[in-house]
Amino acid sequence: MTFSKKYQTNSVSKKSLLSCFLMMCILLIFVSCKSEVKQTEPKEKEKPNVILLVVDDQGYGDISALGNKEIKTPNIDGLYDISARFTQYHVSPTCAPTRAALMTGHHSNRAGVWHTVNGRSLILDRETTIAQVFKDNGYATGIFGKWHLGDNYPFRPQDKGFEEVLVHGGGGIEQTMDYWDNDYFNDTYTHNGKLEKFEGFCTDIWFENAKKYMSENQKNNKPFFCYLSTNAAHTPYFVENKYSDPYENNENIPNAAFYGLISNVDENIGKLVDYLKAIDLMDNTILIFSTDNGTSAGAKIEKGGDRLDGFIAKGYNAGMRGIKASMYEGGHRVPLFIHWKDGGITTGKDINELTAHYDIAPTLVDLCGLEVKEDLKFDGKSLKPLIDGHNEEFIDRAVITNSQRIEMPEPWRRTAFMKGDWRLVNGTELYDLSKDPEQRTNIADQFPEKVAAFKDEYDAWWKEISPSYSDQPYIIVGTPMDNPTILHGHDWHTKAVASPWHQRHIRQGYIDNGYWLVKVAESGKYNLKLRRWPVETGLALNGIAPVRPALEGTTVRESVKSKALTIKNARIKIQDEEQSVAVDPNAEFVEFTVDLKAGETQLQTWFTLDNKKELGSYYVVVEKI
Repeated sequence: MTFSKKYQTNSVSKKSLLSCFLMMCILLIFVSCKSEVKQTEPKEKEKPNVILLVVDDQGYGDISALGNKEIKTPNIDGLYDISARFTQYHVSPTCAPTRAALMTGHHSNRAGVWHTVNGRSLILDRETTIAQVFKDNGYATGIFGKWHLGDNYPFRPQDKGFEEVLVHGGGGIEQTMDYWDNDYFNDTYTHNGKLEKFEGFCTDIWFENAKKYMSENQKNNKPFFCYLSTNAAHTPYFVENKYSDPYENNENIPNAAFYGLISNVDENIGKLVDYLKAIDLMDNTILIFSTDNGTSAGAKIEKGGDRLDGFIAKGYNAGMRGIKASMYEGGHRVPLFIHWKDGGITTGKDINELTAHYDIAPTLVDLCGLEVKEDLKFDGKSLKPLIDGHNEEFIDRAVITNSQRIEMPEPWRRTAFMKGDWRLVNGTELYDLSKDPEQRTNIADQFPEKVAAFKDEYDAWWKEISPSYSDQPYIIVGTPMDNPTILHGHDWHTKAVASPWHQRHIRQGYIDNGYWLVKVAESGKYNLKLRRWPVETGLALNGIAPVRPALEGTTVRESVKSKALTIKNARIKIQDEEQSVAVDPNAEFVEFTVDLKAGETQLQTWFTLDNKKELGSYYVVVEKI
């Protein structure tokens, strides 16, 4: 019995062990299968990187692939071969308005930017930029080169969504906001809010630092939005001779140095593409190439013609009338190429529908799957449907561009209303580009009903957008975000065509005045220092700036000579404060202390010279004490 009982117990134990073993095998097989299923599930698609590359003042005709037989642009041509190419892409006729539209997806007028100076190149505080949208969606954001939408708080790139910032001042090197005597070589730029000297040529510096930024974000597994915005090929036309020499002594080329600047940009684009391939970023990077307005020096107007709007006598402008700042096609039709291998945009393809600069922001939102706040509405449309072959929303589309360059916009001022092949210019001139691409024959009298219909459409647009003109761009002073604040004559609101926007104006003692729109952040005591020369020069009010010399081996010429100003008296007016003092012309600045209340106001300054003439202080340092 004992043996039999023991045997039974062992037998049951063996059966139990066998059952457990079988259960474990089944469980392992199940887990293994489940694990295999997990491994074969598709990974979440990586967010694409974005490079928005904008070249300054390069026109549609300043590219070899677009018909120019003189210029050599092999790397831009290479992008042309593998991109969606928008043949009817239009921007503003000048730079700051275009950049405002690119950044916001709004018409430049709505964004508050319809001039390049006079306080009207400052993007409105209420505007949300595409950089802010990318940042909110987990992207790193960086800008390298030109901003031109404000150098004071709250308009600076670091105030508008950019985390990495390397820029020159104002709308170009040598302008009033830029570091004194920058000349494209070994210059001082603003890097993340601080002045920093860099060795090398400006365009090379923008590209090299952009590449470092891209590599760092790749290492951190963070997608990036990189706004690579060159000041080339804007004036001054400074470049190494090795780039301009191939274009010298050619009767078909209006400006060899201008083409030289573009050649250097092209070389850097080639290096950028090679670098992206080398670090395995090219495939999943949306690379956008464009420019900000028509050519500035690649074409020359015929003798006796309007200097901006005339017909082309020399150079190449793709058969278009007008150059930069013109309301005709040559002023605002520019190249746009979009390439993205992982997104299927890899083959050269012409897209002929009307498109515009305010389409870029909504296009990036669409391509990258970005989330935007409900109250953010764009004036533009996503270009993705056109890329995918669907043009339904673009068939009857109207695009409007204008060049206002005054304190407040006026209806039809230097305006082009575009629909299909039709162009209504200034509300009075009608052209059919399918028959008259050079816009030589005004046919408004032949199609009065079409003119009337287009004017009605324009009037409706104007009625909708014009209320936004009441929003003012106030520079904020007395805030920890920017204290002290340096105000520049570049941003004067003035009746003159242009404020002193260039360093040559400072050297020559430009006679004009205007006021700054300022918002006092906090009530309190403020110190104001009025200067004729920028802080970095250390020059006295009656001093003379040394001539910046020419640079051997380059097209850099010496600066204009300076003129001495003997300032006898200075005064200021802000809120209820008006003060006037005698001036020591040997001092660097004139100093005032004022009690200010929080709120919006105007600041105006006066220097009275020994000959009784008056002008404004070109630079004012405002500091809350």
